[in-house]
Amino acid sequence: MKGTTALVTGGSRGIGRAVVERLLNDGYEVLNFSRTAPKQLLPGEIFESVDLGDAKRTREAIGDWAAKKQILSLVNNAAMIHVAKIQDVTTEQIEEMVALNMVAPLLLMQGVLPAMRANKYGRIVNLSSRAMLGKDGRTVYGGTKAGLVGMTRTWALETATQGITVNAIAPGPIATDLFLDSNPPDLPQTKKIMASVPVGRFGEPDEVAHAICMFLDPKAGYITGQLLYVCGGLSVGLTG
Repeated sequence: MKGTTALVTGGSRGIGRAVVERLLNDGYEVLNFSRTAPKQLLPGEIFESVDLGDAKRTREAIGDWAAKKQILSLVNNAAMIHVAKIQDVTTEQIEEMVALNMVAPLLLMQGVLPAMRANKYGRIVNLSSRAMLGKDGRTVYGGTKAGLVGMTRTWALETATQGITVNAIAPGPIATDLFLDSNPPDLPQTKKIMASVPVGRFGEPDEVAHAICMFLDPKAGYITGQLLYVCGGLSVGLTG
């Protein structure tokens, strides 16, 4: 709801940064929970350094801010990935990805829920990934992102009568700085990825932010428990 506070995790770069900028332009105050600060703090943005993989720190941070602000919109964007073949997956990797990709969204949801219930209004968007459909080396990452969709559907059911909606976005290949650093345009691997996308290009962070903000809009109150792919058609199938 415009004029209220939205919490965005991982809001200092990439998709999260695009969401922060879009929400500020739409008239929200934005609380950014990230480990590192953005290059430039924008008017209306509040930054808090939080290691969301640390459950104790996450509980403390959301408890503190929920006591000071009415956070009626939440975007669970922060995530981590370890790419590993089946035989190379470690329990440490599992614990780290589950902590950030699944536990942190739950703790933040628990922290903002009282204010949302009191106001009979709330918007939550969880960031999943097209990789949940299956991708080489993504045993745990794909599993946690699929798990987050399952959590989304359950939360939507539990809050449906309270004016709160919970939805998920699953981006495909998005041209963030991190993605492009790992996939330079001239590499055969990058060209192969792009060729697999039906629309013939990578997505832009602003395009994902637009989809997220659609779910956050006050007029989106009849949409809950849904998963929207922002993937250039990659979730539909291959063109060749």
